[in-house]
Parts: sequence; structure tokens; C-alpha cells
Amino acid sequence: MNLIGSRKHLLSMKHLSNEDIHQLFSITREIEKGHPEAPFNGRFAANLFLEPSTRTKSSFHIAEKRLGLEVLHLDGNDSSITKGESLYDTLKTLESIGVELAVVRQSEVGLLNTCAEDLDLSLINGGDGCGEHPTQSLLDLYTIDEQFHSFRGLRVAIAGDLKHSRVARSNAYALTQLGAEVSFVTKPEWQDPSLTTNYITMDEAVDRCDVLMLLRIQHERHDQTTAPTSYLEQYGLTKEREARMKDHAIILHPAPVNRGVEIDHELVESRKSRIFRQMKNGVTVRMAVIRALLKGEL
Repeated sequence: MNLIGSRKHLLSMKHLSNEDIHQLFSITREIEKGHPEAPFNGRFAANLFLEPSTRTKSSFHIAEKRLGLEVLHLDGNDSSITKGESLYDTLKTLESIGVELAVVRQSEVGLLNTCAEDLDLSLINGGDGCGEHPTQSLLDLYTIDEQFHSFRGLRVAIAGDLKHSRVARSNAYALTQLGAEVSFVTKPEWQDPSLTTNYITMDEAVDRCDVLMLLRIQHERHDQTTAPTSYLEQYGLTKEREARMKDHAIILHPAPVNRGVEIDHELVESRKSRIFRQMKNGVTVRMAVIRALLKGEL
């Protein structure tokens, strides 16, 4: 795992080896069995979310509380960042008053790497604009591992708004490193050259893939709103396409889900869907990450 300063941080999937990933899976499975119980009573964490979040913010909060941490919550409205204070100075302030771990979501790609260089508290990237989202990637990978127990040769298609997706970048890198065959489905204008040139159609994806990972259309990052019906028919998962998927194939989505846009409404909770399982796994996976950082288990 990446080591910057005197403590470990999780800022990018590129900072995790395959061994690190499997170690985090082992810790997650241990936690699922009920161990340990609140090992960090009396210690402090902070969640600094400068962009909107429901799942990630809530998931980290529950993970931290289950581990016994006292949690400070800050957003763009109640932090001194609104007064012109730098993110680094805000984090340094939290460190100075006793916070040992901070989860940060903000919009500037790579900013956390600069901040982390001189911080002693442990820093977790909760999503940096269109950059990366390592804990979402880890919970996605864990959900896949539950189903297939191996990544080698697994065919994974990532479909959706690739241009603006931090989830796609984290997952594409990690899945390839673990031995999966990764392909992409998107509108031509949403392609990202950094994600290779292995682009296929949605019809090809449903015929061949073991895992179909759908992404939210990020309307807030576009100048125009995409017509839901048009997108679903051309690039989304319709009921007709889902029926052609392999029997063992699974559907993932980091959420929030635009029902009827990326995926037909009825498929969100279908037999192949693991969307809400991902959310459940998110709490224990994030518990594992926090525990590993604070106990030096990697």
C-alpha cells in the first residue's frame, strides 16, 4: 500500500498490489464473522465531503462507528474551506486536534496526493472528481470475488459515462492487474483514451461478459441531458439484453442508479443484480480498509 509520510494512506488503486487487495478481502471476511468488535474506542476520524454523497458518506460513517471511532462530519458549508483555507490546512488542523484518519471527497484530481505528503493522519480518497474512487473499487472487486473466487480470465464489461467516471478508472486498473479481461461500452463522445481502446457494443457485452458493470450517467457534468429512452435502447441494459446474458453473469452498478436510463427499472433487483449487495459489502470493506490503515495490517 502507498506510504506517504509516516502513515499509510489509500489514495489510488495503483497503490495496492494484488496481495494487498486479497489481504483486505481476508480482513473483510474476518469482520463479517464478527471480529473485531469496536477496537478503536476513543479514537477520532473525520469525514470531509465537499461533493454530494449518500452511499459513500453513510457507508463510511457506519463503518467508523462499528469500529468504535468517534466521527466528525464536515462539508463545504461548515468547514473553513469556505473562508479560503486550503484543504491541506483543514486536514492539518484536524490532525492537530487528534483526528487519526480522514475520508475526503473533493473535485480536484490528484490534490490528495499533494496533501498527504506532509500529513501524519491516515487519508482515504472518497472520490476525487473524475479521478479515482478506491474504496468503491474494492467493494466492487469483493462482490465479484464472492461470486467467482478468481479474477483470472474473467470477462468484465464496464458500460456508461466513462469520461467522467472515477469508478471506471479505479476498476479498470485493478481488474486488469488481477487478470480479468476488461472491455468498455459507451457513447463515442464519452470514451476515455486512458482506458485503452477495447470498446465494444452493449450487445457484444451481454453475449460475452461474466460481469456487466454499469455506470451512472453524470448529468451534472454534462452540458445537455441525455434522453433516457434513447440511451437505454442504444447503450443501456434492457430486459431483452439481460435475457441474453450468461446464466452465471452478474450486474453491478455503483449507484445512484438512473432507473430506466442505464438499466431497465425491473432489473435493478433482478436475480443477476448485485447492486444492493455491493452497498452492503461497502460497509465491511471500508471497515477493513480503516482497520488495516490504523493497525498497520498491510
